[in-house]
This record gives sequence, structure tokens and C-alpha cells, in this order.
Amino acid sequence: MRDAPGPAPAGPARTNIFDFDRVSLERFFEEELGEKKFRAHQVMKWIHHRYVTDFADMTDLGKVLRGKLEERAVVHAPQLLFDKASTDGTHKWLLGMDAKNAIETVYIPDKGRGTLCVSSQVGCALNCTFCSTATQGFNRNLSTAEIIGQVWIAARHLGNVPHQQRKLTNVVMMGMGEPLANFDNVVRAMSIMRDDLGYGLANKRVTLSTAGMVPMIDRLGEESDVSLAVSLHAPNDELRSELVPLNKKYPIEQLMDACVRYALRKRGTSVTFEYTLMKGVNDQPQHARELIRLLRAFDNAVQMKDAAKVNLIPFNPFPGTRYERPGDEAIRGFQKLLNNAGMIAPVRRTRGDDIDAACGQLKGQVMDRTRRQADFRKRLQAQGRPAGANDAAA
Repeated sequence: MRDAPGPAPAGPARTNIFDFDRVSLERFFEEELGEKKFRAHQVMKWIHHRYVTDFADMTDLGKVLRGKLEERAVVHAPQLLFDKASTDGTHKWLLGMDAKNAIETVYIPDKGRGTLCVSSQVGCALNCTFCSTATQGFNRNLSTAEIIGQVWIAARHLGNVPHQQRKLTNVVMMGMGEPLANFDNVVRAMSIMRDDLGYGLANKRVTLSTAGMVPMIDRLGEESDVSLAVSLHAPNDELRSELVPLNKKYPIEQLMDACVRYALRKRGTSVTFEYTLMKGVNDQPQHARELIRLLRAFDNAVQMKDAAKVNLIPFNPFPGTRYERPGDEAIRGFQKLLNNAGMIAPVRRTRGDDIDAACGQLKGQVMDRTRRQADFRKRLQAQGRPAGANDAAA
């Protein structure tokens, strides 16, 4: 099996096939190459099922077509900078997106399933105060090729064979970045994930997590069919605006209304609300009671029991943060209040924290355009802590 591709070859610009979903690749073959649609299907299988990136090795394509592809196209995945395995089976890859930026992708195995956490941006512009990614600032959106390339590298490493030997059963757009801020590229990549010629994942097994970009939630409901997760983290506007600054633009009432509209378009499906528990911040009984009222109202609006599910996430500390993980008693007490009210509220088990791959810990290498990384380092220095360069590759 070949190593993952390195930097794209020099010379005239060629189209990266990873940027295409089925419809756009069919169009490329018909309009640009003068070929039949089914040839596009063959190439998709070579790339996403067999992990072949050299057109010369695609043996059921004629020499003339292979020559056209060599001239006009390339199959180029992100550059693998390093990979690291956790003691619990979690695996993290640092992937180079260009000469100056890298992102992290994480695979989490569990009983009967394997979940890949995929990034959508280099850094994140939203500046949620409890997230390590936010301290890195923001550089740019990822292309479709850079998003689906993460899936390709992980699936290839795992020996995943779609429809046969499935190691990769779920993908969550919960890595670095806000997926709805990179809407078109993310939706196209999720289409490849769900396509039988791609990774063949069921719609419900591809999840997009958002901090609450209300207009784009509505657009997602119109243009895609995936599971929705919302980073809620607080049951009232005052606290949520402190934790998730986007709430100042799209407060909870608007956010919940958008989630209701999404759920009504996808009858019979639930929306997951992610709630990171932070000691003394949002983990008190009154917060649980407020959350219960909020989610009961959601269930009533959707007219479905358990339309809302809560994913409780104990805070994962990182250097320089002011937040702490609650004690186990506080976590279980919060969960018990929700369960007693009839809510589905599992506590997410922390995975991969020994390699900084747990929820909220992803970093990467970001050439920050927002000054946030420099500000964070100044705060670390003021606290007497090391303020070295990004340590993701350490």
C-alpha cells in the first residue's frame, strides 16, 4: 500500500478529483473529458473503495482516458505529517493542508462502531471560550478535497472496505472549525461520505455539529439529509453568550426555532444538543432544570418524544484555560436530574485525552489571521506558563 500523497506535483494546474461528488464528477467527465458518466463511477470506486490515486493503476480505464486524466486531473490527499495512537485505541492524524497550515483528524473506535471526527476549517473564527481550537485563531476554510481527504486517509489506514469490511461506520463534522461557515464544501464532502460510490454511510451516520448559525441550519435542512448536533453548552442567553459568542447574533430562542424547523423536515429523527459541563459554570442543578424546560419545549414543538437528545461532555482541560472539569458526583447528579425528567442524556466517555484528541482539545498548526493565537500566548506568559509554538506535532 502506497504512502499518502505528499505535496501536489508542480506544473500546470490540474483538477483535484477529491473536490468532486458524484454529480460534479459526472459533469467533469462529460463536459471536460467527453466521456460517459459511468467512467466517473469507475474512478470514484478506485479512489474511495480501493484507495488508488495513480490513474495508471486504474486498469479498467482505457489508455486514452488515462492519458486525459493524467493531463487534466490529479488525486491529491492532504499530506500526512504524523499519526499517533492512544492507549484506548483512539487515533489522531496531523494533516498538512498547505505549506503553513495543518489540521487534526481523530478516529474513535467503540463496540460495533468506529467514528471519525473531521475538521472543516483551519482553526475556527467563533472563539468559544472553553475550546482549545479557538485559541489557535483562524486561517481559512478547507476545500472539499481537504475534507474528504481526511476520510480517505483514515479509511485507508484502517483498511476500511465500504459495504464489506467496514471499520468506519460514522463521521462527525466536529473537528476544527464551524462546518456551516464552510457550507458548500462541507455539504459536497458529506455527499461523498454517503454515496455508495464513496464511503456508503447512512444519512443518520453522518453528523454535522454547529455552534448555531441559524440561517445555515435552515439551508442545511433544504439541501442535505444528515444528523444535526448543536453545541448548546448553556440553557440561557446570558451564560451562553459568555461561552459561545455567536449566541449574541443568534440567541437561544432563534436557535431552537431553527432546530424545530430542521426536525420537522426530517420527521422521526432527533436533534442532539451537546452540553460541555464546566465546574461551577453550567453544571448546577438550576442549569439542569433550565435545560429540561428548554428541551421539553423543543419536544412539544416537534410533537415527538425524545426529539431532543443531550450529549453531556465533561470538560477536557488544556493549558491556559480557566475552566475545570466537574467532579464525577456533579456530573452524575446533573445527568440524574435530566434522566428523572425523562431526557436521554448519556455522558460522553473521554477518549484520546492522552494524545490531546478528546473533545475540545484539537489544535493543529494555524497561521492565525485573527491575532487570537498571539493574545492567548500573552495570557499564558502572564500566568507564568510556557508560551511556545503550537505543540500539536510534539
